[in-house]
Amino acid sequence: MAEIVLSKGVDYTTTPPRSVCSESCSPGTRVARIKGQPICCFDCIACSEGEISNETDSTECTSCPEDFWSNPQRDHCVPKSIEFLSYHEALGISLTTISLLGTFICAIVLGIFVYHQETPMVRANNSELSFLLLLSLKLCFMCSLLFIGRPRLWTCQLRHAIFGISFVLCVSCILVKTMVVLAVFKASKPGGADIMKFFGAIQQRGTVMVLTSIQAIICTAWLVSASPTPHKNTQYHSDKVVYECDVGSTVGFAVLLGYIGLLALLSFVLAFMARNLPDNFNEAKLITFSMLIFCAVWIAFIPAYISSPGKYADVVEVFAILASSFGILVALFGPKCYTIILKPERNTKKSIMGRGATMS
Repeated sequence: MAEIVLSKGVDYTTTPPRSVCSESCSPGTRVARIKGQPICCFDCIACSEGEISNETDSTECTSCPEDFWSNPQRDHCVPKSIEFLSYHEALGISLTTISLLGTFICAIVLGIFVYHQETPMVRANNSELSFLLLLSLKLCFMCSLLFIGRPRLWTCQLRHAIFGISFVLCVSCILVKTMVVLAVFKASKPGGADIMKFFGAIQQRGTVMVLTSIQAIICTAWLVSASPTPHKNTQYHSDKVVYECDVGSTVGFAVLLGYIGLLALLSFVLAFMARNLPDNFNEAKLITFSMLIFCAVWIAFIPAYISSPGKYADVVEVFAILASSFGILVALFGPKCYTIILKPERNTKKSIMGRGATMS
Protein backbone atom coordinates (compact mmCIF):
# COMPACT_ATOMS: atom_id res chain seq x y z
CA MET A 1 0.00 0.00 0.00
CA ALA A 2 1.13 3.62 -0.66
CA GLU A 3 2.44 5.53 2.30
CA ILE A 4 0.21 8.45 3.34
CA VAL A 5 1.86 11.36 5.15
CA LEU A 6 -0.42 13.39 7.47
CA SER A 7 0.64 16.89 8.48
CA LYS A 8 -0.48 18.58 11.71
CA GLY A 9 -2.89 21.48 11.37
CA VAL A 10 -4.29 20.32 8.03
CA ASP A 11 -8.00 19.76 7.70
CA TYR A 12 -8.19 16.47 5.76
CA THR A 13 -11.97 16.71 5.46
CA THR A 14 -11.45 19.29 2.71
CA THR A 15 -7.85 18.54 1.58
CA PRO A 16 -7.09 14.96 0.52
CA PRO A 17 -3.85 13.41 1.73
CA ARG A 18 -0.93 13.52 -0.73
CA SER A 19 0.63 10.30 -1.92
CA VAL A 20 4.43 10.23 -1.88
CA CYS A 21 4.63 7.04 -3.96
CA SER A 22 5.31 9.06 -7.17
CA GLU A 23 5.80 12.73 -7.96
CA SER A 24 3.97 14.36 -10.86
CA CYS A 25 5.44 13.88 -14.31
CA SER A 26 6.60 17.16 -15.81
CA PRO A 27 6.04 18.23 -19.45
CA GLY A 28 8.36 16.30 -21.77
CA THR A 29 7.61 13.02 -20.02
CA ARG A 30 4.67 10.61 -19.84
CA VAL A 31 3.16 8.53 -17.10
CA ALA A 32 4.04 4.81 -17.12
CA ARG A 33 2.03 2.72 -14.67
CA ILE A 34 3.95 0.27 -12.48
CA LYS A 35 2.46 -3.20 -12.71
CA GLY A 36 1.19 -4.51 -9.37
CA GLN A 37 1.33 -1.09 -7.69
CA PRO A 38 -1.52 1.31 -6.80
CA ILE A 39 -2.62 3.74 -9.48
CA CYS A 40 -0.80 6.57 -7.72
CA CYS A 41 2.51 4.77 -8.23
CA PHE A 42 4.07 5.32 -11.68
CA ASP A 43 7.29 6.12 -13.49
CA CYS A 44 7.97 9.21 -15.58
CA ILE A 45 9.46 8.27 -18.95
CA ALA A 46 10.94 10.89 -21.29
CA CYS A 47 9.24 11.22 -24.66
CA SER A 48 11.09 9.77 -27.63
CA GLU A 49 12.75 11.97 -30.23
CA GLY A 50 10.13 13.58 -32.44
CA GLU A 51 7.46 13.35 -29.72
CA ILE A 52 6.37 15.81 -27.03
CA SER A 53 4.08 16.21 -24.05
CA ASN A 54 3.23 19.75 -22.92
CA GLU A 55 1.09 18.95 -19.89
CA THR A 56 1.81 17.64 -16.41
CA ASP A 57 1.10 13.93 -15.92
CA SER A 58 0.47 13.27 -19.63
CA THR A 59 -0.40 9.66 -20.27
CA GLU A 60 1.07 9.65 -23.79
CA CYS A 61 3.42 11.64 -26.02
CA THR A 62 2.28 13.28 -29.23
CA SER A 63 4.24 13.00 -32.50
CA CYS A 64 5.37 16.27 -34.10
CA PRO A 65 4.15 17.18 -37.61
CA GLU A 66 6.32 16.09 -40.57
CA ASP A 67 8.30 19.33 -40.86
CA PHE A 68 8.78 19.72 -37.09
CA TRP A 69 10.92 18.02 -34.45
CA SER A 70 10.91 17.92 -30.66
CA ASN A 71 13.09 20.35 -28.72
CA PRO A 72 15.67 18.96 -26.21
CA GLN A 73 13.13 19.30 -23.34
CA ARG A 74 10.52 17.37 -25.40
CA ASP A 75 7.82 19.85 -24.37
CA HIS A 76 7.10 21.50 -27.72
CA CYS A 77 7.77 21.05 -31.45
CA VAL A 78 10.20 23.25 -33.36
CA PRO A 79 10.68 23.51 -37.14
CA LYS A 80 13.25 21.07 -38.52
CA SER A 81 16.47 22.60 -39.83
CA ILE A 82 16.64 22.86 -43.62
CA GLU A 83 19.63 21.56 -45.57
CA PHE A 84 20.65 22.24 -49.16
CA LEU A 85 23.77 23.39 -50.98
CA SER A 86 23.63 27.09 -50.19
CA TYR A 87 25.46 30.09 -51.64
CA HIS A 88 26.09 31.25 -48.06
CA GLU A 89 28.06 28.24 -46.78
CA ALA A 90 31.77 27.70 -47.36
CA LEU A 91 31.24 24.79 -49.76
CA GLY A 92 28.75 26.70 -51.90
CA ILE A 93 30.94 29.81 -51.95
CA SER A 94 33.98 27.76 -53.02
CA LEU A 95 32.15 26.02 -55.87
CA THR A 96 30.61 29.30 -57.05
CA THR A 97 34.02 30.98 -57.06
CA ILE A 98 35.59 28.12 -59.05
CA SER A 99 32.69 28.20 -61.54
CA LEU A 100 33.03 31.95 -62.10
CA LEU A 101 36.81 31.59 -62.37
CA GLY A 102 36.43 28.96 -65.09
CA THR A 103 33.97 31.21 -66.97
CA PHE A 104 36.41 34.12 -66.71
CA ILE A 105 39.35 32.03 -67.98
CA CYS A 106 37.23 30.85 -70.94
CA ALA A 107 36.48 34.49 -71.78
CA ILE A 108 40.20 35.35 -71.65
CA VAL A 109 41.16 32.39 -73.87
CA LEU A 110 38.40 33.29 -76.31
CA GLY A 111 39.70 36.84 -76.43
CA ILE A 112 43.23 35.58 -77.12
CA PHE A 113 42.01 33.36 -79.96
CA VAL A 114 39.88 36.10 -81.50
CA TYR A 115 42.76 38.58 -81.34
CA HIS A 116 45.19 36.08 -82.89
CA GLN A 117 42.70 34.37 -85.22
CA GLU A 118 44.79 35.08 -88.32
CA THR A 119 47.91 33.42 -86.91
CA PRO A 120 48.91 29.90 -88.07
CA MET A 121 48.42 28.36 -84.61
CA VAL A 122 44.75 29.35 -84.45
CA ARG A 123 44.00 28.72 -88.11
CA ALA A 124 45.65 25.27 -88.06
CA ASN A 125 43.39 24.16 -85.21
CA ASN A 126 40.02 24.96 -86.83
CA SER A 127 39.31 28.40 -85.38
CA GLU A 128 35.52 28.27 -85.85
CA LEU A 129 35.14 25.04 -83.90
CA SER A 130 37.57 26.35 -81.29
CA PHE A 131 35.41 29.44 -80.75
CA LEU A 132 32.28 27.29 -80.46
CA LEU A 133 34.06 24.92 -78.07
CA LEU A 134 35.08 27.82 -75.80
CA LEU A 135 31.51 29.13 -75.75
CA SER A 136 30.20 25.67 -74.82
CA LEU A 137 32.80 25.42 -72.03
CA LYS A 138 31.54 28.74 -70.66
CA LEU A 139 28.03 27.25 -70.59
CA CYS A 140 29.37 24.16 -68.81
CA PHE A 141 30.98 26.29 -66.09
CA MET A 142 27.90 28.48 -65.70
CA CYS A 143 25.40 25.60 -65.58
CA SER A 144 27.01 24.39 -62.34
CA LEU A 145 25.50 27.46 -60.62
CA LEU A 146 22.03 25.94 -61.10
CA PHE A 147 22.99 23.17 -58.67
CA ILE A 148 23.66 25.68 -55.88
CA GLY A 149 20.86 27.31 -53.90
CA ARG A 150 17.46 26.12 -52.72
CA PRO A 151 15.95 23.78 -55.32
CA ARG A 152 12.96 25.22 -57.15
CA LEU A 153 10.87 23.80 -59.97
CA TRP A 154 12.59 25.81 -62.71
CA THR A 155 16.13 25.11 -61.42
CA CYS A 156 15.39 21.39 -61.11
CA GLN A 157 14.09 21.29 -64.68
CA LEU A 158 16.87 23.41 -66.17
CA ARG A 159 19.95 22.15 -64.34
CA HIS A 160 20.25 18.76 -66.04
CA ALA A 161 18.86 19.94 -69.39
CA ILE A 162 21.40 22.77 -69.71
CA PHE A 163 24.14 20.54 -68.32
CA GLY A 164 23.39 17.79 -70.85
CA ILE A 165 23.10 20.09 -73.88
CA SER A 166 26.21 22.13 -72.94
CA PHE A 167 28.40 19.07 -72.57
CA VAL A 168 27.14 17.45 -75.76
CA LEU A 169 27.85 20.70 -77.63
CA CYS A 170 31.35 20.69 -76.14
CA VAL A 171 32.10 17.03 -76.87
CA SER A 172 30.55 17.29 -80.35
CA CYS A 173 32.97 20.08 -81.24
CA ILE A 174 35.86 17.91 -80.05
CA LEU A 175 34.56 14.92 -82.00
CA VAL A 176 34.24 16.92 -85.21
CA LYS A 177 37.71 18.44 -84.70
CA THR A 178 39.10 14.91 -84.36
CA MET A 179 37.32 13.76 -87.50
CA VAL A 180 38.70 16.76 -89.39
CA VAL A 181 42.24 15.95 -88.19
CA LEU A 182 41.91 12.44 -89.61
CA ALA A 183 40.29 13.72 -92.83
CA VAL A 184 43.05 16.28 -93.44
CA PHE A 185 45.71 13.64 -93.04
CA LYS A 186 43.87 11.23 -95.35
CA ALA A 187 43.45 14.02 -97.91
CA SER A 188 47.21 14.63 -97.92
CA LYS A 189 47.81 11.12 -99.23
CA PRO A 190 47.48 10.12 -102.89
CA GLY A 191 43.87 9.57 -103.95
CA GLY A 192 42.43 11.23 -100.85
CA ALA A 193 41.69 14.67 -102.24
CA ASP A 194 37.92 14.13 -102.42
CA ILE A 195 37.51 13.28 -98.75
CA MET A 196 37.57 16.92 -97.59
CA LYS A 197 34.34 17.71 -99.45
CA PHE A 198 32.59 15.75 -96.69
CA PHE A 199 34.27 17.84 -93.97
CA GLY A 200 33.76 21.41 -95.13
CA ALA A 201 32.67 24.22 -92.79
CA ILE A 202 28.98 23.62 -93.48
CA GLN A 203 29.28 19.90 -92.82
CA GLN A 204 31.17 20.56 -89.59
CA ARG A 205 28.53 22.96 -88.27
CA GLY A 206 25.77 20.62 -89.36
CA THR A 207 27.29 17.63 -87.57
CA VAL A 208 27.67 19.58 -84.34
CA MET A 209 24.08 20.82 -84.54
CA VAL A 210 22.65 17.36 -85.30
CA LEU A 211 24.53 15.72 -82.41
CA THR A 212 23.45 18.50 -80.04
CA SER A 213 19.85 18.33 -81.26
CA ILE A 214 19.69 14.65 -80.32
CA GLN A 215 20.52 15.58 -76.72
CA ALA A 216 17.92 18.36 -76.82
CA ILE A 217 15.31 15.78 -77.88
CA ILE A 218 16.36 13.46 -75.04
CA CYS A 219 16.04 16.31 -72.52
CA THR A 220 12.65 17.36 -73.90
CA ALA A 221 11.30 13.81 -73.70
CA TRP A 222 12.58 13.55 -70.13
CA LEU A 223 10.97 16.83 -69.05
CA VAL A 224 7.66 15.97 -70.69
CA SER A 225 7.39 12.39 -69.42
CA ALA A 226 8.83 12.64 -65.89
CA SER A 227 10.08 16.13 -65.12
CA PRO A 228 12.52 16.65 -62.20
CA THR A 229 10.80 18.37 -59.26
CA PRO A 230 11.84 19.77 -55.85
CA HIS A 231 11.56 17.20 -53.08
CA LYS A 232 11.67 17.45 -49.29
CA ASN A 233 13.55 14.40 -48.04
CA THR A 234 13.25 13.47 -44.35
CA GLN A 235 14.84 10.01 -44.62
CA TYR A 236 18.51 11.05 -44.40
CA HIS A 237 18.19 12.88 -41.06
CA SER A 238 15.26 12.64 -38.65
CA ASP A 239 15.78 16.21 -37.39
CA LYS A 240 16.45 17.82 -40.80
CA VAL A 241 14.56 18.43 -44.01
CA VAL A 242 16.86 17.96 -47.01
CA TYR A 243 15.73 19.92 -50.06
CA GLU A 244 16.81 18.18 -53.25
CA CYS A 245 15.77 17.71 -56.85
CA ASP A 246 14.08 14.41 -57.60
CA VAL A 247 15.32 13.46 -61.09
CA GLY A 248 11.87 12.12 -61.95
CA SER A 249 13.04 9.48 -64.40
CA THR A 250 16.24 7.62 -63.59
CA VAL A 251 16.15 6.23 -67.13
CA GLY A 252 16.07 9.76 -68.57
CA PHE A 253 19.06 10.79 -66.48
CA ALA A 254 20.94 7.62 -67.46
CA VAL A 255 20.25 8.16 -71.19
CA LEU A 256 21.42 11.79 -70.93
CA LEU A 257 24.71 10.76 -69.29
CA GLY A 258 25.09 7.73 -71.57
CA TYR A 259 24.84 9.86 -74.72
CA ILE A 260 27.53 12.22 -73.44
CA GLY A 261 29.70 9.23 -72.55
CA LEU A 262 29.20 7.67 -75.98
CA LEU A 263 30.37 10.81 -77.80
CA ALA A 264 33.30 11.25 -75.40
CA LEU A 265 34.38 7.63 -75.88
CA LEU A 266 34.14 7.95 -79.66
CA SER A 267 36.22 11.14 -79.55
CA PHE A 268 38.83 9.43 -77.40
CA VAL A 269 39.09 6.40 -79.71
CA LEU A 270 39.44 8.53 -82.86
CA ALA A 271 41.95 10.88 -81.22
CA PHE A 272 43.95 7.92 -79.95
CA MET A 273 44.10 6.54 -83.48
CA ALA A 274 45.38 9.91 -84.75
CA ARG A 275 47.84 10.62 -81.92
CA ASN A 276 50.94 9.72 -83.97
CA LEU A 277 50.16 11.86 -86.98
CA PRO A 278 52.75 14.50 -87.98
CA ASP A 279 53.12 17.46 -85.63
CA ASN A 280 51.19 19.93 -87.76
CA PHE A 281 48.15 17.69 -87.12
CA ASN A 282 49.03 16.92 -83.48
CA GLU A 283 45.91 18.39 -81.88
CA ALA A 284 44.82 14.75 -81.65
CA LYS A 285 47.34 14.28 -78.83
CA LEU A 286 45.73 17.09 -76.86
CA ILE A 287 42.25 15.73 -77.58
CA THR A 288 43.30 12.26 -76.42
CA PHE A 289 44.55 13.66 -73.12
CA SER A 290 41.49 15.89 -72.58
CA MET A 291 39.06 13.03 -73.29
CA LEU A 292 41.02 10.74 -70.98
CA ILE A 293 40.54 13.26 -68.17
CA PHE A 294 36.88 13.73 -69.09
CA CYS A 295 36.09 10.01 -69.09
CA ALA A 296 38.01 9.37 -65.85
CA VAL A 297 36.10 12.13 -64.03
CA TRP A 298 32.66 10.92 -65.10
CA ILE A 299 33.43 7.24 -64.49
CA ALA A 300 34.40 8.16 -60.92
CA PHE A 301 31.29 10.36 -60.65
CA ILE A 302 28.73 7.53 -60.94
CA PRO A 303 29.55 5.56 -57.73
CA ALA A 304 30.29 8.77 -55.81
CA TYR A 305 26.94 10.27 -56.83
CA ILE A 306 24.96 7.16 -55.91
CA SER A 307 26.57 6.89 -52.47
CA SER A 308 26.31 10.60 -51.57
CA PRO A 309 23.24 11.64 -49.55
CA GLY A 310 21.38 14.94 -49.75
CA LYS A 311 23.26 18.05 -50.76
CA TYR A 312 26.50 16.11 -51.16
CA ALA A 313 25.10 14.50 -54.31
CA ASP A 314 24.87 18.02 -55.78
CA VAL A 315 28.42 18.74 -54.59
CA VAL A 316 29.70 15.62 -56.36
CA GLU A 317 27.92 16.56 -59.60
CA VAL A 318 29.15 20.17 -59.51
CA PHE A 319 32.69 18.95 -58.83
CA ALA A 320 32.49 16.56 -61.81
CA ILE A 321 31.22 19.36 -64.06
CA LEU A 322 33.99 21.75 -63.00
CA ALA A 323 36.77 19.13 -63.05
CA SER A 324 35.91 17.83 -66.53
CA SER A 325 35.47 21.38 -67.88
CA PHE A 326 38.83 22.50 -66.51
CA GLY A 327 40.40 19.29 -67.86
CA ILE A 328 39.25 20.08 -71.41
CA LEU A 329 40.10 23.78 -71.11
CA VAL A 330 43.64 23.24 -69.81
CA ALA A 331 44.51 20.20 -71.95
CA LEU A 332 43.23 21.63 -75.26
CA PHE A 333 43.94 25.35 -74.93
CA GLY A 334 46.77 25.58 -72.41
CA PRO A 335 49.59 24.57 -74.81
CA LYS A 336 48.17 26.79 -77.59
CA CYS A 337 47.91 29.86 -75.36
CA TYR A 338 51.45 29.19 -74.12
CA THR A 339 52.74 29.23 -77.69
CA ILE A 340 50.67 32.24 -78.77
CA ILE A 341 51.59 34.42 -75.76
CA LEU A 342 55.02 33.25 -74.60
CA LYS A 343 56.52 31.65 -77.71
CA PRO A 344 55.34 33.81 -80.63
CA GLU A 345 58.34 32.76 -82.72
CA ARG A 346 56.78 29.31 -82.94
CA ASN A 347 53.46 30.70 -84.12
CA THR A 348 54.47 30.74 -87.78
CA LYS A 349 53.56 28.49 -90.67
CA LYS A 350 57.22 27.71 -91.30
CA SER A 351 57.78 26.68 -87.69
CA ILE A 352 54.65 24.51 -87.54
CA MET A 353 55.34 22.79 -90.86
CA GLY A 354 59.02 22.42 -89.92
CA ARG A 355 58.11 20.51 -86.77
CA GLY A 356 55.75 18.41 -88.82
CA ALA A 357 58.53 17.51 -91.23
CA THR A 358 60.75 16.56 -88.38
CA MET A 359 58.12 14.30 -86.91
CA SER A 360 57.26 12.64 -90.24
